Amino acid sequence: MQFFSLKNFFKALLFILVLGGSTYFIVGKIQDRKNIMSFEDYDPPSSLVVPEHLLTRAKFPFIDVHNHQFDMPVKDLSNLTTEMDSLNMAVMINLSGFRGLYLEKCLKNVKENAPTRFGLFVNLDWEKIDEPDFVENNLFILREAKMSGAIGLKVYKGLGLSDTDDKGNRIAVNDPRLDPIWAECGVLGFPVLIHSAEPPSFWKPKDKNNERWLELKQKPGRYRDPAKVPSFASIIAEQHDVFRKHSGTTFINAHLGWMGNDLDRLGEHLDTYPNVMTEIGAVLAELGRQPRRARKFFEDYQDRVLFGKDSYNVSEYYTYFRVLETNDEYFNYYRKRHAFWKMYGLGLPDEILKKLYYKNALRILPSIDASLFPKE
Repeated sequence: MQFFSLKNFFKALLFILVLGGSTYFIVGKIQDRKNIMSFEDYDPPSSLVVPEHLLTRAKFPFIDVHNHQFDMPVKDLSNLTTEMDSLNMAVMINLSGFRGLYLEKCLKNVKENAPTRFGLFVNLDWEKIDEPDFVENNLFILREAKMSGAIGLKVYKGLGLSDTDDKGNRIAVNDPRLDPIWAECGVLGFPVLIHSAEPPSFWKPKDKNNERWLELKQKPGRYRDPAKVPSFASIIAEQHDVFRKHSGTTFINAHLGWMGNDLDRLGEHLDTYPNVMTEIGAVLAELGRQPRRARKFFEDYQDRVLFGKDSYNVSEYYTYFRVLETNDEYFNYYRKRHAFWKMYGLGLPDEILKKLYYKNALRILPSIDASLFPKE
């Protein structure tokens, strides 16, 4: 019996070819799968060779008008002021002063340990709006806070979005029952830093067309279902109505009023409401992707914009300084879910930087120690 034959040879060859081809295909698929990565992981170093100016300190001393220190009553301020000194932050405004005993302890800590370095804003409880003495109690809180050393009122995004009255109804930003409070802030010289709504992308479908898709993926609780919450436009309209009705009160529209992606509209907003300032906390990424338009905006509205950061992280300030002060090109923002695009420096001139960093804030917060800043 002949074991080896031409027929068996071709069968064996075919088997080897099929086996080899299948193995090659499978291995290739495995390699392909290993090369598949998430959008979060894909962040290749740039091969672009351009001048870099890595700043760790602001060119001029600055006032951060949008900061949160939730442990201020017990915080070791010596460590915090050392970090502030490294950044050239002369004054930090802690917007989370709350009220009552908490505010008292915050102010006591500041007065005893760093009396010129911090400002405290008071916060109110809007959900007590149905109490018969709601207005009187809150006017008392504001007046007492002013006498104790607080310098403004911070309004969190819950007003207009999630705060409700005793019946479970949403409290609108422009609820007429709040009018005496806004008016009293004008009388007291209390600027009102107000955060209304969220980025409009949070109301949009969570799909490939949403610039904040990654943020909504990583932070799903930030999605705003249009069927369950008021629209972005309606909340913003309520906020603007308050600005209109209370022209004698200074408002700081937080986060560029969510108009950092449309600076023409933001300019029109500031033209319409001369009692409104704005600040750049948590929206630097909008400015850094349109450096020429953003610089023109700062030139045109240099007296209306304040420096703010929001969440406190020392190294994140470096990106702010680099965007505002340099002409650097194509560099990363520090949080990809806020900006998957690259940053470009605005190269703001010194006089505009001084206004942004401290002059504008000193104008509306005159109790801040002006001796901490350069004399003109």
